[in-house]
Amino acid sequence: MADSNNAFSGQMDDGSSRGETLGSSVGSLDEPVSETIMRDLRKIYVKLRVVLRPQTNQDETLRELRQWDLWGPLLLCLLLSIVLSFGAPKGQEMLLFASVFFIFWVGSAVVTFNAQLLGGKISFFQSVCVLGYCMFPLNIGSILCFFWHNWIWRVIVTATCLFWATRASIVFIAQMIDEKRKTLAVYPVILFYLVISWMILISG
Repeated sequence: MADSNNAFSGQMDDGSSRGETLGSSVGSLDEPVSETIMRDLRKIYVKLRVVLRPQTNQDETLRELRQWDLWGPLLLCLLLSIVLSFGAPKGQEMLLFASVFFIFWVGSAVVTFNAQLLGGKISFFQSVCVLGYCMFPLNIGSILCFFWHNWIWRVIVTATCLFWATRASIVFIAQMIDEKRKTLAVYPVILFYLVISWMILISG
């Protein structure tokens, strides 16, 4: 009986904690828009730094994984769509822009559901967040390929960025999947980034 009382008391909020929560939310509403934007940009920068060096600190990667957001993936998806649409044949810019958007969000959902069916300890939005931020190397590759159309250069850059993005995402997702099912969880991730890499390679 005492244990049940403790469990219930642990879930209840007292007036002081509610007041602190309300006070913090009101304080964030009163801050200038520029401060809100800079705070969000700093959060995006931190996650991108973790993606670029995913094995420097396992505790940091897990902490950033739990604190998901969709602003970063949305901005990266927009950037990739815009860059590829600039290099698209005349009259197909909007089609390529929409295709990148569709492939990213639908592909992220498919990879996420696959991980959850395999018993992954990761939420839907956490997985989409990871896949979106790990696409950052492909964004860099699309920009490099846009300014230089040499075929050999494009193959080298795209392959390098594909390996980079896949490695970063596997470091995150593999921590949430049982060891025996990692291959089944990783294969759709590789296929997801491979499709995006192919679009970068053939664009322009």
